[in-house]
Amino acid sequence: MAEEQLHSVIVWAVIAAAVPTFFYLLRKTAPYGRHYAGAGWGPHISSRLGWIIMELPAVVVFLAVYLNGKSAFHIVPLLFLVMWQCHYLNRTFIYPFRIRASGRKTPLLVVGSGFFFNVINAYINARFISEFGEYTVGWLADPRFLIGVGVFLVGIALNLHADNILIRLRRPGGTGYVVPQGGGFRFVSCPNYMGEILEWVGWALATWSLSGLAFLLFTSANLAPRARSNHQWYVETFKDYPPHRKALIPGIY
Repeated sequence: MAEEQLHSVIVWAVIAAAVPTFFYLLRKTAPYGRHYAGAGWGPHISSRLGWIIMELPAVVVFLAVYLNGKSAFHIVPLLFLVMWQCHYLNRTFIYPFRIRASGRKTPLLVVGSGFFFNVINAYINARFISEFGEYTVGWLADPRFLIGVGVFLVGIALNLHADNILIRLRRPGGTGYVVPQGGGFRFVSCPNYMGEILEWVGWALATWSLSGLAFLLFTSANLAPRARSNHQWYVETFKDYPPHRKALIPGIY
């Protein structure tokens, strides 16, 4: 089987896997973060270390695969590389050291699953944009590229702003959760997830690729149920929680 055919098979497998993943996570919340119960899902490791391990392939594998493509030094693929690495350098090397993770644990199974997905996802996206995709300089003026980049930038701004609000809530020495206020939290419980999904909506549009669509669908299949679980947790934990807030999409979900 030629590599491009194998690449296509993997992309369709990721798309197909998004459906059962979504319905499984609607029924069972992965035990990390606020949902960590201290047992279940096998061995556990440090949350900070687990996060770095889980996200690392998105930086390293993506770059290695990208640099082996015939179009690696063309302007449009280079812009895609910058977009991708802006997100994942933050998620891998900055974000884990900003959150309060001391003493917290994450199931090794969750880390391993995330690591495996990031290897696959980095490969299918990097390989397409630097090898199988055809992006001429004219793509810079294409509405799909322009709208996609715009949506991506809105998403990353929303994601970072929401993260900053959450991090500021957790003062040194504090142990409890507080209802977040301001920014996207005026409308939804998880604007950080909404921002991340918007990033990959923008990515899928800008790259106009099945690889980008597969990434968007699988990410949404993970984050939408997680947002629902977080929202339910807020409602059950805080009796005065704003009743107008939705989980992920203002006024809808």
